[in-house]
Order: sequence, then C-alpha cells, then structure tokens
Amino acid sequence: MRRTLIAGGLALLLLATACGESRRSGPPAAAGSPTASRQDPAQVERTLASLRKIDGLPMYEMTYDGDYDPTAGLAGSTPPSPFGCSLFAALADRDRPLFARNFDWEPNPALVLRTDPPDGYASISLVDISYLGVSADPTGDRRLLDAPLLPFDGMNERGLAVGLAADDGARAEPVPGLPKVGSVRILRLVLDSAATVDEAVAVFRRYNLDFDGGPPLHYLLADATGASAVVEFVDGKLTVDRRQGPWQALTNVPAVGVPDRELRQDHRYGVLAKELDRTGGVVDAAGALRLLNAVRQSHTRWSVTYGLRSGEVRVVTAGGGTRDYRLPMSD
Repeated sequence: MRRTLIAGGLALLLLATACGESRRSGPPAAAGSPTASRQDPAQVERTLASLRKIDGLPMYEMTYDGDYDPTAGLAGSTPPSPFGCSLFAALADRDRPLFARNFDWEPNPALVLRTDPPDGYASISLVDISYLGVSADPTGDRRLLDAPLLPFDGMNERGLAVGLAADDGARAEPVPGLPKVGSVRILRLVLDSAATVDEAVAVFRRYNLDFDGGPPLHYLLADATGASAVVEFVDGKLTVDRRQGPWQALTNVPAVGVPDRELRQDHRYGVLAKELDRTGGVVDAAGALRLLNAVRQSHTRWSVTYGLRSGEVRVVTAGGGTRDYRLPMSD
C-alpha cells in the first residue's frame, strides 16, 4: 500500500508558517531533546546532512531517513499561535483533482520535509521549525529530528491532502477514553495512515483534539477520488461536512451548517466561491495560483497547489519565485 520516494524525484521547499494576523510577541521557547526519532546513528547523520538552504526566507529542505514515532509526547504538541489561510479543493475534473491554499504568517525559518516511514505513507509536509526551537541557522540541530511531529499541511503518496485554518469559535469537548492529540499533530497521523477522506475522518475520530495553548482550528481534506470534507467542531462536537458540489473551500469563518449566502459574506470565501462557480470546479495549477493571488494578504508567505492524482506540487513564495515538484504516487 505504500511506495518509497524516489531519491531524486522530489524537490522540496521550505516556507513560512501559520496564517492570519500576528499575535505572537516573540519566538517560541526552545524544544527539548528530540523525542520522535526512532533512527539509528547512521540515519540521524544522513538526515541532518541532507539539510539544504534553498532560499533567503530562510528556506530549507530535508529528507528524513528512517522511522519516527508520530505519537511521541502527544499532550501539549500544539503551537501557541493562530492559523488562518484560504483553502479550496477543485474536484470536478476526475482526472485532475486539485487542492490549493495560501499560507499567511511571519517569515519564520521552516522547511518542507520528506518522510517515508516504514509503516506509513510517504509524504511531503510543511513544518515551521521555529516551533521546535530551531534558529535561522539549524545546521546540525538535533531538534530537527522532531520535525515530523508538526506538519501544517501536506499530501501523501495516495493523493490525500490536508490543510488547516483558524476557527476562533471552535471548541472541542473531550470524548471519554480517547487519547489527546495536538490540533496540528493530527495532520501527521492523517498523512501517515489515511489514503482517503473517509480514512482521514476516521483518524480524527480516534482522538481528542487539544486546542489548549494553541489556536482552535478547522480542516479541509481532499483525496484523489475527488472526495473532500471540512472537519469542524460545532458546539464542542466533531462534525464533518462532505462536499456536495464540484468544489469545497475554507477560510477563517465557521463553515459547517452555515448557509452558502452567509459564507460568501466573508470576502476571501466569496472570491473563491465566485470563481469556482464560474469554472464549475475545474481549475489547473496555474488557474488555482491566480485565484490564490486574488485572495492573498499582505502577510501571505506562499501559495501552493497539490495535484491529488499527478503528485505535482507548485509553489509560489512570498518573493514571487515559482517552483515545481513531484511526489511519486502509489495506487
């Protein structure tokens, strides 16, 4: 069910973290010793040696060699800052379903991480390494070995993509007997183990999401079959809104159970909805990036599109640079 990434077939990029208005007054506290790594010494050495600076944001790339424990230290794993963003899935073209988002925040050091765990799906994901306590020059910093624990969005080899956005009204009531997981860490568990939206929703239902010390969030999921869903917490309960039309979008307003005319009163959602209606939910990467540009904010750090069947990833950074990447896909 899984496929190893071809070493030279996937370029990586690093981008900034989070979205929305800046509320954090300073850098996060430094993380402790790495807890996620299940690597042998040679794998640790190869992982840290793979770190490359590729842009002045600063941007880095890194390939994680070996295994990690995605459940290490689940409690308290949510970064203490708000996340916004504009996201959509254009799914009417069954051969070329697409997931896209803007990511808006301060230009913290970050990287796109390539992972291929022995018991999970290969993926690429974006990590703000400042939340690991890593500085702008992370060369040799062993805290990078915890990077798999904090993906902010990504896509795996089965074409399952997930992204998050701030939802200030969300409240997650704990379900007795379920383990707690941070509201960002849940993305790692989804990317490693879910091939479809249904499987991703099942992962969400196996945990109590912890919004304490971090932003309340909601999530957009989409997969290679053309399915998508918003996962949101309504009156404290996990609620799923599955796609009804040819597209689905998410910004920073509650979406589940809200009439469409009210959702469109949010400026960014309204712009997305109007254009996706016009195209009937058929958008290629170039068109998706134009649409993301129409809703970009002054603090948009990057825009990204994920081809859910092709594995193609296209990124435009805050400076306007464009990079194309490919994630080898498996059936």
